[in-house]
Amino acid sequence: MTDHPLTASAWGDDYRDWLAELKQRVERSRQRAAASANRELVSLYWQIGRDILERQQRRGWGAKVVDQLARDLKAAFPDMRGFSPRNLKYMRALAQAWPAPGFVQQPAAQLPWFHLCTLLDRVKGAVERDWYAAKAMEHGWSRNVLTMQIETAAHLRAGSAITNFSERLPPPQSDLAREVLKDPYIFDFLGLTEDAQERDIEQALTRHITRFLLELGAGFAFVGRQYRLEVAGDEFLIDLLFYHLKLRCYVVVELKTTPFRPEYAGQLNFYLSAVDAQIKAPEDQPTIGLLLCREKNRLVAEYALRGMANPMGVAQYQLMREVPASLEARLPSADQIETELRMDLRDG
Repeated sequence: MTDHPLTASAWGDDYRDWLAELKQRVERSRQRAAASANRELVSLYWQIGRDILERQQRRGWGAKVVDQLARDLKAAFPDMRGFSPRNLKYMRALAQAWPAPGFVQQPAAQLPWFHLCTLLDRVKGAVERDWYAAKAMEHGWSRNVLTMQIETAAHLRAGSAITNFSERLPPPQSDLAREVLKDPYIFDFLGLTEDAQERDIEQALTRHITRFLLELGAGFAFVGRQYRLEVAGDEFLIDLLFYHLKLRCYVVVELKTTPFRPEYAGQLNFYLSAVDAQIKAPEDQPTIGLLLCREKNRLVAEYALRGMANPMGVAQYQLMREVPASLEARLPSADQIETELRMDLRDG
């Protein structure tokens, strides 16, 4: 008589809890092993790149030494990928970008190899590269997310919103909150034109909530759209309500399709007071607000926020990503495109 295998439920809650703990332990071990293997690989690539640089500089070897080295390493390690001439050039660029011997201790050394290739291709400044490497490591950005953050100049937008946080929040919380807000926010993924109405934008943002949360930044959890509050029998609707896991507070987002007006700050201040009174738990930090406007006058916004009792910020949003001036000058005009289309039709 053969024993039939039992399901996990047959062993009771103790077994299920133990199994869940073991699964987590195995998964953590696998992640540590993968991270350790990646660090070793990146460290090896950095050392090879440093050696190529040193020998080219000291011995005057030209670019052809990279091709020869690629052939010899492939012959010596036929089962190992990564020794193409292109990859060896990336190794050289890696050592150029991070020349200090302590590279292995930096955030960049913890990133996957193709993340580093993306940084080397797309970010020219050393300070900016370090910023993106640190954020990618901190938030676990995929390569596609890293590329998107670079393309939208996240390093210039982070912490740039106008706020009154330094006056309304204690130093640790105020610094964290300021870094959380950007200016401008880019909503080009919505596919809307500049004449879109507030409700259209709200609906599109909630339809594309994953991309919206990504643009907001790490830590935001979506609570609701048109969130209802009742105060003394009157009904009020908050455009978008979030909770920030790191700040441990609610975040009220109000969306305006017009330039910033001082009265918007007063409306948001009321919403923040209501959320603190009705929703905020005793262990939560004070609720913060974000006014997203089509455009703003910086000085007007600063004056308006000085008189507000609650912590809030003002930032712009863009429904279409702006083309950099350096690229815009090289783009063909509408007349040139039309002329080329007519020529193509004629030749076809």
